[in-house]
Amino acid sequence: MGIYRMYTGDDNETHIEELPLSAHSELGELQTVKGMQVQQNPGGRFLDFHPAPNRRWMVTLSGDLEIGLGDGTVHRFGPGDVRLIEDVTGHGHTTRYVTDHTSMLLPLPE
Repeated sequence: MGIYRMYTGDDNETHIEELPLSAHSELGELQTVKGMQVQQNPGGRFLDFHPAPNRRWMVTLSGDLEIGLGDGTVHRFGPGDVRLIEDVTGHGHTTRYVTDHTSMLLPLPE
């Protein structure tokens, strides 16, 4: 389990960084969100390069997914992983649902 941030860099590509609580105490404070939605995706589903439609937190409840970046790297996330998704511009990322996947989506205010 980890906390990660996906963001668009100066190179217009998506990047991923880990956000350890020890270095980001603000994550231990109450966060404001617009709402909550549970999403289910079947294993094998693939989404080609796309930026996120909005800033959001995404929590994997069950299943595994892979996020592909423009540099060819692939990052795998599973149950308990939390992602702050902020790559709303640029080239974006790919998403592949390795197994049936359930996640909690928490959109952030604009």
